[in-house]
Amino acid sequence: MTESTAHTEIPDRYRYAVIPHIMVDDAAAAIDFYQRAFGAREDFRIDAPGGGILHAEITIGRSVLMLGDGSVDEAEAGSFAAPSSLGGGTSVTLHVFVPDVDSLAERAEAAGAEILQPPKDMFHGDRTVILKDPSGHIWVFLTHIEDVSEEELRRRLAAAG
Repeated sequence: MTESTAHTEIPDRYRYAVIPHIMVDDAAAAIDFYQRAFGAREDFRIDAPGGGILHAEITIGRSVLMLGDGSVDEAEAGSFAAPSSLGGGTSVTLHVFVPDVDSLAERAEAAGAEILQPPKDMFHGDRTVILKDPSGHIWVFLTHIEDVSEEELRRRLAAAG
């Protein structure tokens, strides 16, 4: 088989990964926010014939995130929903390790994120910020600051009460 006709069951881009696919009310605005706040790169976009974005893919760090306009996908699949259609709640929290959680928090807040928990050092050895993006999704960004053994982790958790 030649290089141009080679086929792989799992493209390298998606190998060894669980890929979140989130729904938002305005995918174009969400992509713009993710670029400004998280340094995301837009890799792929399919516009829906009637307007909106049917499917888009962005990369944050080395992670792929798929997204689309909830109203478009709801019409197509009948089962996907943006947080706004769930009464503002979300059933998934997205975690991303970054080199500098403090600067990311500043950038995200300036871009329109709501900071739910300011950056702080946590018992598990990571400096962590929790934020809500303008689409209603909850994000946890972490910078690893120390290795903590399982025994020490349990001790710290018990001491915290």
